[in-house]
Amino acid sequence: MALEDAKNTVDEAITRADLKGLSVENVFGGAPSFLRRRYTKDLAGVDVAVTGIPFDQAVTNRPGTRLGPRAIRAASLLQVYDPPYGWGGYSPLEALAVADYGDMAFDYAHTPDVPARIEAHVAGILNAGAAAITLGGDHSITLPILRAHAAKHGPLALIQVDAHTDTWPDDDPTRIDHGTFCYTAVKEGLIDVDRSSHIGIRTVVEDNLGIHIHDAREIHEKGPQAVAEAARKRAGDAPVYLSFDIDGLDPAFAPGTGTPVWGGLSSGQAAILMRELAGINLVGGDVVEVSPPFDNADITAVAGAHVAMEMLCLWGWTRR
Repeated sequence: MALEDAKNTVDEAITRADLKGLSVENVFGGAPSFLRRRYTKDLAGVDVAVTGIPFDQAVTNRPGTRLGPRAIRAASLLQVYDPPYGWGGYSPLEALAVADYGDMAFDYAHTPDVPARIEAHVAGILNAGAAAITLGGDHSITLPILRAHAAKHGPLALIQVDAHTDTWPDDDPTRIDHGTFCYTAVKEGLIDVDRSSHIGIRTVVEDNLGIHIHDAREIHEKGPQAVAEAARKRAGDAPVYLSFDIDGLDPAFAPGTGTPVWGGLSSGQAAILMRELAGINLVGGDVVEVSPPFDNADITAVAGAHVAMEMLCLWGWTRR
């Protein structure tokens, strides 16, 4: 599509006929689907479905991540014109059939029902033959997403970028908490701890249940390339689920989040980290904890949108 077509192109989220291709629609106009992909519930022929879970009722501090999927979609519109930088010309929007599956519907007044709805929502995508990349929402959404993926792929190698390990003990099955999802996932056997890595950690944890920790200081001292290489080797050929809590970034680069912790990754370090993970057997991923009410100039949403694009690259890299 030539740039000349931009003046006649609008609302590709609704009008585009194909699932592949870059976009020339003006970034400031039109319906803001993720990366200008078509909104659809028909997953026939779809490689990757991007979906939003606007849930934030399990946070310990600041809310607002229910608005995260909408903000990430809007921020993603800056990335639709060219292949992403640093991938040697690989263009996931041209190589992959990507759809915006929209957000999951739920009754906000029936919070206990939400995890099962999330699991069924994501399982529906996986059972249709597509991969799922999820825009959050708080980090509690990852537990039912992991359940859906483990049901399809077996125990997963988890690579989690985060300021917190989210392995605080929680043996109450009725609780929904964004700080305990990983503890429960390990206890349920969803995660292969010997293949899993926590990256960017900078809060105290008494028992990480065997998951290897690469703390933020290791990133600063050894560099993101070395840490990515270690995490990639640890995962081996296992199916990998990548969960990126945006508070893995330092608050200077991601102020719009509920539990900010100083000393985190820069956006540049995160970009290198993601690209150096190329080769992992990625089967799914999420970007969580983007809270627009606390964001400045959409800094956090832009970071989240780039992370989600990198996940598309990682998923497609081993399937070229």
